Amino acid sequence: MSMEQILDIIRSFDGVLELAPSAGSEFPEVAWGDHFFYYAPDGKVPQNVQPYATIVTKDYPDDRESDLDPDGRWRLNIHVGQERFTELTGENPRDPVAHDFSEADTIMPHPVYGPLGWVAVVNPGERTTATVVELLRAAHEDERRRVERRSAGS
Repeated sequence: MSMEQILDIIRSFDGVLELAPSAGSEFPEVAWGDHFFYYAPDGKVPQNVQPYATIVTKDYPDDRESDLDPDGRWRLNIHVGQERFTELTGENPRDPVAHDFSEADTIMPHPVYGPLGWVAVVNPGERTTATVVELLRAAHEDERRRVERRSAGS
């Protein structure tokens, strides 16, 4: 599955807000070319909230284990929560296990945020496409419910 196909799927979700920093934007250069997804039907970037999914296109200073710098490599990251994390990986998110985080088309703990219930897939392909799409839809709906609960409590 190409990055553009993943982007098309996410962009089709009701109320999605995509941040895609680029050269010259107010965002740090390290984020240029990456994508961050929020549930924000008002079109405003939520404050004090993390995205529910991201696509990164390069290694970050504190996140190099996926080897994303070579051309054509990218990683989809999805917040799935601790229970779903365990279902997908067979691991306790708070008890990290060694992985080859550069392996493509494999659902695995996020190399940095796994303990917080995040999974990652380098270059999703045939083995992971159906699951990735389901996880993205679920993450979007989970975030929608959180936003609606917060709004109801305001």
